[in-house]
Amino acid sequence: MSRWLNAILIAIALLALPIWSAPECGRNPEQCREQAMHPDLPEPQPEVRKMRAVEGEDTTAYWREKGVQFVQQKLAAELNQRQAKNVILFLGDGMGVTTTASARNLLGGEEKALSFENFPYTGLSKTYSVDKIVPDSACTATAYLCGVKGQEGTIGVNGQVPRTDCKVMLDETTHVDSIAKWAMEAGKWAGLVTTTRVTHASPSGVYAHIAERDWENDAEVTTDCGADSGIKDIAYQLSRGEVGSKLRVIMGGGRKHFVDSSLESWGKRTDGLNLIDEFKAASDKNVYVTTAAELEAVDVTTTDRLMGLFNDDHLQYMMETTPESSQPTLEQMTRKAIEYMQQSEQGYFLFIEGGRIDQAHHINQARMALNETVEFSKAIAAAQELTSEDDTLLVVTADHSHVFTYAGYAYRGEDVFGKAPVTGLDGQPYMVLSYANGPSYENFYNTETKERKDPTTVITGAHDDEFPSGVPIHMDSHGGDDVPVYALGPWSHLFTGVYEQSTIPHLMAYASCLGEGHTMCSK
Repeated sequence: MSRWLNAILIAIALLALPIWSAPECGRNPEQCREQAMHPDLPEPQPEVRKMRAVEGEDTTAYWREKGVQFVQQKLAAELNQRQAKNVILFLGDGMGVTTTASARNLLGGEEKALSFENFPYTGLSKTYSVDKIVPDSACTATAYLCGVKGQEGTIGVNGQVPRTDCKVMLDETTHVDSIAKWAMEAGKWAGLVTTTRVTHASPSGVYAHIAERDWENDAEVTTDCGADSGIKDIAYQLSRGEVGSKLRVIMGGGRKHFVDSSLESWGKRTDGLNLIDEFKAASDKNVYVTTAAELEAVDVTTTDRLMGLFNDDHLQYMMETTPESSQPTLEQMTRKAIEYMQQSEQGYFLFIEGGRIDQAHHINQARMALNETVEFSKAIAAAQELTSEDDTLLVVTADHSHVFTYAGYAYRGEDVFGKAPVTGLDGQPYMVLSYANGPSYENFYNTETKERKDPTTVITGAHDDEFPSGVPIHMDSHGGDDVPVYALGPWSHLFTGVYEQSTIPHLMAYASCLGEGHTMCSK
């Protein structure tokens, strides 16, 4: 009897759960499947949810007027075919469309827009590499900065160089130059800003040629290739390389890769060098800063070159900074970089990366990833404010996406970091945001009982909450889907369509008459 009683109690408990049950099949099985795919969910009780109201959204006139306004805006647009004096490339590392779409909620709602989503022209770039369907940030940097695709993990070399190959990369015919070098050859200034280490994969694409993205200091090269390989590490190339040594602005993190461990406790080099002191000694007008206050105080009119290294490693996530934190925001670095670069009479190329969007996604921490996206948007808004679309081309894109999902039929106005309004067939709720894979798996799945845990008992509202992942791996993986490209300014209309990621620098070069390819000046 006890077994039957238990079964009855379980049945009653399941019926009491606020779960959505599959609709009854209609005229045929296909209709039933359609209903299951697109459920008509029960409205929650008013005391549970207050739907955000946008005035007029419930009327026909509201949406028709928005449509008409957009058509009129497009019809009024004039193609800007001036030569771009300046080019700024903004790179949101790991910023796929699910990231931008969900990040709008942090601005107040799904109907809001990140600053760059108001740019007049958009396109999609295909991100695969020579050897991988889904790329990393190294080979993609080669594509969108050098105009050539390479193999995963390599930077500034073509597809003939395998990752970690210590010999093939020494052949300089495999090296490919970035648009920063093209700009310098045209008499322009070039620089980079990032929230990661300045020797990290994305910014390294501006100046480095390397077979392994992790060779950021000489010790790493020695470990893989020996002491006499002839390979110059990434920090060395930034300090003494043909392009790196001429960059006018360098801002981000990564101090540790520039200094020998015998000179500073935080140093990682083993060759006795202090490349930071070398930078300062090269000119009494070279300015080196380590805090936001020092950066703010820089007089750009008396500065030859500006280097800001604000942390030994990557910069902190913005959500983990405190009022006492001394690091600048990406917006502050962007403003100072543009203030400095605007002194160039011939113009400039500037690379600016919001690099920690990617790193938060890798550890399934959606709150921090979306917050970093909003910070990235602020930097772009600042650039738009400080420049003119008459002579400055702004391009915003991502290197790759992530396996990050934004789903679950949530109601308008509900917390995007909350649960969906229905539950799974196992009776447990699921979240609006989740990942296909990543390190959070064990937090949400009981491997002993083979059951999902209630994710709302795990996600507490902390900035570093991990969101559910479906497959247990050490770090969430990148996604292989196309990523958006947004453009504003001279020849920005060229950035429409679907194209190879390696097309991007050629389009920027066309607009600003850089490099040896086809440009507006060679028509």
